[in-house]
Amino acid sequence: MLYLFCTILGAGFHPAQIVKLKRSYYKEYAIIAILLLALVVLNLILGSVIIPVKDIVSTLLGHHTSDFVSDILFSLRIPKLITALMAGAALSICGLQMQTLFKNPLADPYILGISSGAGLGVAFFVMGVSAFGISMPSSLFFSLGIATSAWIGAFAITLLILLVSYRLKDNISLLIFGIMLGSAVSALISLFQYFSSTSALKVFVLWTMGSFTGLNPGQIWVMFFLILTGFALSVYNIKDLNTLLMGEAYAKSLGVNLEKTRRRILVATTLLAGSVTAFCGPIGFIGIAAPHIARLFFRNADHKVLIPATALLGAVIMVFADTAAQLSTPIIPINTVSALIGVPVILAIILKNRFV
Repeated sequence: MLYLFCTILGAGFHPAQIVKLKRSYYKEYAIIAILLLALVVLNLILGSVIIPVKDIVSTLLGHHTSDFVSDILFSLRIPKLITALMAGAALSICGLQMQTLFKNPLADPYILGISSGAGLGVAFFVMGVSAFGISMPSSLFFSLGIATSAWIGAFAITLLILLVSYRLKDNISLLIFGIMLGSAVSALISLFQYFSSTSALKVFVLWTMGSFTGLNPGQIWVMFFLILTGFALSVYNIKDLNTLLMGEAYAKSLGVNLEKTRRRILVATTLLAGSVTAFCGPIGFIGIAAPHIARLFFRNADHKVLIPATALLGAVIMVFADTAAQLSTPIIPINTVSALIGVPVILAIILKNRFV
């Protein structure tokens, strides 16, 4: 079963590689780290205004440089870069855990309706409030309201799924419930859209396109601590995730509490994907593509290897997408670029008949 699952995921390795933990992957990690560093530098250099490397170094070291360069770096590019790094790593780790939990190579961080729940919260805040003729007192309050409502919506959906999980004993039933719940929530969002004003509808559509801009330092710190908590919980899940690869029956025979493991994975997913969605909007495809690329590159199913590898590769892909997006005028929505990157990976898996 494990060999079939590994083949399905496109890695083509033997189950025995799960227990071979002695091999080091310094070379693979070094390649990814160098690539990420190069993309980080390019992200700071490129844009509508090209900033020379020497000016970037001087500004970061606190030497006197142009106020114009300093404003661009500290007010726009560095906060956006940090947000992209966190978003890429968080969504990729979520996708990895969802694919392992549901044994589905096309599972993504939003498969259980977290994105739909966040969208419903934003739809209610943006389009529902405007329907009552209530105006926002400031743009800061409005952006905080969007992030808060998205987080509440994502958390509410997860809480509902956690409550239902006590009654649903298998993952397939939980997956079907999550998909149906997401469809129902999407229908409610469509109802909001139908009755909303043009201006409110435009704000909501722009949110769904995803963006790393507009976050102040306080929001970035909140996002960082939420993602850090989700990452710590994901690391705690490593042993159980590896056991799930051997099958649920085998996991039970080893004393793994499948219900508790499933709930921990759901909570970790909410902290990671819910935080990214709340502050950046729903960003698709990265959570599907990055885990597959990690498996193909490292040729290993062990989550001790895959979780850090997937996080790094997700950060690489997201920074690359953000850099490509900011090169155009006007800036292309991040969801458009992520789709152009993620879709070919998914199509390659389909065309190679890697899954049934």
